[in-house]
Amino acid sequence: MTARRNDKLEGRLFAIGDIHGCPSELGAILKAIAPTAGDTVVFVGDYVDRGPSARDVIELALDLEKSQAECVFLKGNHEDMMMSFLGKPGNYGESFLFNGGIATLDSYGLREDDLENAAERLPDTHLDFMNRLSVSYLRPPYLFVHAGIQPTRQLEEQQVEDMLWIRQEFIFNPHRIDATVVFGHTPMRGVMIDLPYKLGIDTGLVYGGKLTCVEFNEGVLYQIQRGHKQVKTRSIPLV
Repeated sequence: MTARRNDKLEGRLFAIGDIHGCPSELGAILKAIAPTAGDTVVFVGDYVDRGPSARDVIELALDLEKSQAECVFLKGNHEDMMMSFLGKPGNYGESFLFNGGIATLDSYGLREDDLENAAERLPDTHLDFMNRLSVSYLRPPYLFVHAGIQPTRQLEEQQVEDMLWIRQEFIFNPHRIDATVVFGHTPMRGVMIDLPYKLGIDTGLVYGGKLTCVEFNEGVLYQIQRGHKQVKTRSIPLV
């Protein structure tokens, strides 16, 4: 389930952290980085839940997918819960509504009476988008996943459950994989830089924090505060 890079790709490499239904901040980041032909933009998942408009976030993602940039969309645990709730392949659908799912359904105009037929009320393009999300993306020297990896296992031994849900066991321990793991899932006040092992880019946007985007070629950090319009940049050490 790991999507590997096309070796012919050239240009800039970006990774964008957890968005959680906040389209305004995502739009500002995408405008700031202005990805174009040859660039690759990796999203580490959690497009939906908690924020004001998951629907608009997915529309922005679909629009970007039509551009000349290469887009890699990874699955977050929230997409997995949502798909399970909708009767599609996934897990823990029973937890979806209590983990921000009500806000997601609200963004699609769905109410309590619509829950049994929710999948039929969502746009086919959005269901297709979530159905084809990858679990990981290997772009040496980086491995992109949503939550992390089991630190004692090699890449081929990793389980989907860990890549979508793991937290402390991964965050507080070095791992055995010959790659820097770029991940989201666990919100932090700032970017977690623990090289050469890991780079955490969920900076708690939906909780009043920031949306983070990292450009890896030159080591540039793009961030926007929740509810703000200005994207700020600074250098970030990646070696």
